Parts: sequence; structure tokens; C-alpha cells
Amino acid sequence: MSHITGKKIALLVTNGVEQPELTEPLAAVKEHGGTPVIVSPKEDRIQAMKGDWEHADHFDVDVHLPQADAGDYDGLVLPGGTLNADALRIDQDAQRFVKAFFDAGKPVAAICHGPWILTEIGAASGRTVTSYPSLKTDLTNAGAEWVDDSAVVSNGLVTSRTPDDLEDFNRSFLDLVSQSSEVPA
Repeated sequence: MSHITGKKIALLVTNGVEQPELTEPLAAVKEHGGTPVIVSPKEDRIQAMKGDWEHADHFDVDVHLPQADAGDYDGLVLPGGTLNADALRIDQDAQRFVKAFFDAGKPVAAICHGPWILTEIGAASGRTVTSYPSLKTDLTNAGAEWVDDSAVVSNGLVTSRTPDDLEDFNRSFLDLVSQSSEVPA
């Protein structure tokens, strides 16, 4: 994997995030020299989940979403978890924040249900993506070409299906971040 020393990476999450889809990218960013920052519409802490049913750990929020500026970050990770992704995709501040990364041509990575927000901001159109299988129709209807691969890189966006793909997901995202300061939109 590539080193991303000095790069600051936002991880946008709220309650219901799939814990390994938060913790493993966070650890990979740290391990490769970057600074991970948890951004959330929740002000203090979020509740992670194991699957969609079991409560897991709590995580402190570093930056409250209404104060977050995409210009402060070199990349964005959108972990999944059905509850997390469903809440974020309809949150106006989350939409604004995610869209700003695409508008600036900065690397974005979305796993499992994380790509759901792409359908709301027009970022799926014209890209090849993967996701948790239940999002296939939504992403296809939003103009994406959906494929069943462990990690897909398409025009500055990395997508993956499930926690089983985290190794490929992290490697692909870190490579993308290390390759350029800005990726063409």
C-alpha cells in the first residue's frame, strides 16, 4: 500500500455505521501516515454496529458535520451500515460535504451501503461501481454501471461490497490518495 504521509482523510459516519468499515479504514490511514478524522452530524459520539442488529463500540466525533469543510481534507471515506448510510443520504449537510469532494476532484471511497449517498448527489452517473447487492438497482437507476467485484476504481471513486472486501478497498483508496493531490472529476 502507498504512503499518504501528511494527508488528512475524513470518514463521514453517524449512528449505525458498520464498525469494521469505520475502524479498518481508520487504522489503514494511520498506518500509512495519514490523519483520519471522524466527521458526523452527531456532535459528540456515534454508536457503531455489528451488522444491522448488534450494538458495537462508541466512537468520538472529531468534527461536527455542519462545521466540516471538504477543503480541509485530501480524501473521504464513506463507510456502510444500513442505518448510517440511509441517514446520511438524506442529510443536506452530508450531501453538501460529499458533493464538495467530487466537485474538487478529491478521492472518495464508499463501501457496502456507503455508496447510497452517491444516488442523491448525482455522483454515480457515468461511473462503474460496486456496493452491497441491495443497492444495485438504485445505483443503476442513478446512471452507474454496477459490477460484482471486491474493489472498483472509477474516476476518483473507490467502491466495495462488504467488510470482506476491506483489504482491497483500503489498498485501492490509499493508492488513489497517494497518486495525486487531485483526481479528475
